[in-house]
Amino acid sequence: MKIFIDADGCPVVDITVRTAVKNGLECTIICDTAHSIQRDGAETIIVDKGADSADLRLVNLIGHGDIAVTQDYGLAAMCLSKRAVVIDQDGRIYSDENISGLLEFRAVSAKIRRSGGRTKGKAKRNARQDRDFETALAGLVSGDHK
Repeated sequence: MKIFIDADGCPVVDITVRTAVKNGLECTIICDTAHSIQRDGAETIIVDKGADSADLRLVNLIGHGDIAVTQDYGLAAMCLSKRAVVIDQDGRIYSDENISGLLEFRAVSAKIRRSGGRTKGKAKRNARQDRDFETALAGLVSGDHK
């Protein structure tokens, strides 16, 4: 089991690396040249800046049973197709059962924005979200998930 972090804009890099180190797991941070993120205990792969450069690298590296940390529904779907386990920054586990609905929500939101409408953004991050993520990730690492 390895952990891969889609690190561009990811608020839980430190928690993820700390969890990986604590559990003796390999951890890889993937980011583009605009976000050079280095942490002790993790390998960093920096890709060219581009729409999906980091996503494509992560998908090419991840395998069955590995863990991906991302908030990108499209990337989550690709990782699920490789039988990886995927978690978002709030501790939500993506699954074959919920990914279609999330992708549909993303498409509808994009359509609203393209037509000049506005969609509600995320609320400011809080300590509870960090705790929820850390608890969920610890459960994944220990094998305590469905």
